[in-house]
Amino acid sequence: MGTTPRSPLRALLTRLTVLTAAAAAALAATTTTTATATPSRAEACTGYVGLTFDDGPSGNTTGLLDALRRNGLRATMFNQGQNAAANPSLVRAQVSAGMWIGNHSYTHPHLTGLSQAQIDSEISRTQQAIANAGGGTPRLFRPPYGETNATVKSVAARHGLTQIIWDVDSRDWNGASTEAIVQAAARLTNGQTILMHDWSANSLAAIPRIAQGLAARGLCAGMISPQTGRAVAPG
Repeated sequence: MGTTPRSPLRALLTRLTVLTAAAAAALAATTTTTATATPSRAEACTGYVGLTFDDGPSGNTTGLLDALRRNGLRATMFNQGQNAAANPSLVRAQVSAGMWIGNHSYTHPHLTGLSQAQIDSEISRTQQAIANAGGGTPRLFRPPYGETNATVKSVAARHGLTQIIWDVDSRDWNGASTEAIVQAAARLTNGQTILMHDWSANSLAAIPRIAQGLAARGLCAGMISPQTGRAVAPG
């Protein structure tokens, strides 16, 4: 007995089924390749730096937060207790914008010239003012002017605070130009922090170029670790 030949219609349907399966496989392979080839933002970071802004919140805070968000940056805001108490909505805005809040004393005095009780008051009142304003309980402390000694450091530690100075000074407090501030940020290396100020118009203006410069070097704005005092990937 011979083999019964297939009808032309049946052969066409078989052919279409094979082609459809092949196209689906090719599409799946293309999708997988594309997904694999697209790196995540975290994978693009070869290191992290800490952007810090002292003395806030102030009348400049809203503009500063807008600039940081537009450029994909996060920063640590070392707030004065008296300013946090006077501007609780701005403290909440800092938190909502994804910033971290640190303690920068209550009235910005020269702490090394104060008694232990006075130092304690400056730090503890700021912890309370920031918490009352909705900023949480800070874990980082920056002494005004970067002035510290064993007493200042030990009092801060008793309040669960890690003292943070800085590696690079933008000198915005001394009228540094926007260009000079950008150049200062360009000196940052992995793990380091830069000092800037919440109220500085030139630092605000420098934000887009700081973001561009960091990205060009594979650096991302990170959080400051309370354990090491160095900038690390956001937790």
